[in-house]
Amino acid sequence: MGLASPDDAAVWRLSDDKAIVVTTDFFTPVVDTPYEYGSIAAANSLSDVYAMGGQPFMALNVAALPDHLPVEISSEIMRGGAEKAREAGVVIAGGHTVKDKEPKFGLVVIGFVDPRKMLSKGGLKVGDVLVLTKPLGGGVTTTALKQERAEEQHIKEAIEWMSRLNKTAGQLAVEFELRGGTDITGFGFLGHGMEMAQASGVCLAIENTKIPLLSGARGYAEKGIFPGGAFDNKGHFGENVRFDAEVDEPAQMLLFDPQTSGGLLLGVPPEKLMEFESRAKELGQPVWVIGEVQAGQGIVVRL
Repeated sequence: MGLASPDDAAVWRLSDDKAIVVTTDFFTPVVDTPYEYGSIAAANSLSDVYAMGGQPFMALNVAALPDHLPVEISSEIMRGGAEKAREAGVVIAGGHTVKDKEPKFGLVVIGFVDPRKMLSKGGLKVGDVLVLTKPLGGGVTTTALKQERAEEQHIKEAIEWMSRLNKTAGQLAVEFELRGGTDITGFGFLGHGMEMAQASGVCLAIENTKIPLLSGARGYAEKGIFPGGAFDNKGHFGENVRFDAEVDEPAQMLLFDPQTSGGLLLGVPPEKLMEFESRAKELGQPVWVIGEVQAGQGIVVRL
């Protein structure tokens, strides 16, 4: 994977059946509790390897921390990241810190993938069923938290989903020999979906009523509680998205809402779908069928 590709990680072929996958990500706090912040940041960083169908094995911490930050807080951030990495079977082998006015934390992640079984944004085929593995709404929910307008149960739900690894979803994709996939993060559902549509030379037909949302997301959207990135995503990707008239403004903006540690968007051949859903249930991996791949360009969102 070179610089011309929009894919989630760099991939370097070592042999016919082995390639190394390298990625990094870090960001400022999205929640108030340092342990959960570290856990979410680590899960998010690991996600790009899973989105390529790979298995991470080693990581490095990347952190920027203020001088005045109490050691109890910085150690909890690191502990959250370390325990999430351990859950993934990943060794954190060091890292680097610098001083900054606002905390930032994430990982450099290294993994392996069989290049013959690798997922990519250009792997969708006409007829594929589109499957999502986590609900949307993390951006509006964490923005409501920053504005002190969020309900506690909504924050708890968002943290649980953002902290969830995409490990099982990635393994499921490899098991069923899928080829098209990505994870939903800062560009939002439609931004990352558009990258897939363009890379694959297809049109994504989305059924809005089938999109899973966090419990409080619709309510916050109706109040206009969106991060600035949602409007940036709409400005950048919106011209290639066609909405049915019945899809209202809050619903549209939720599809542009930037996600932190979102789920995987996968293309599943229709003949594999029933078995795929059965296996996902067996593994405890939630999946939602939200549309299909059609001939054409861009994205169509129907009610």
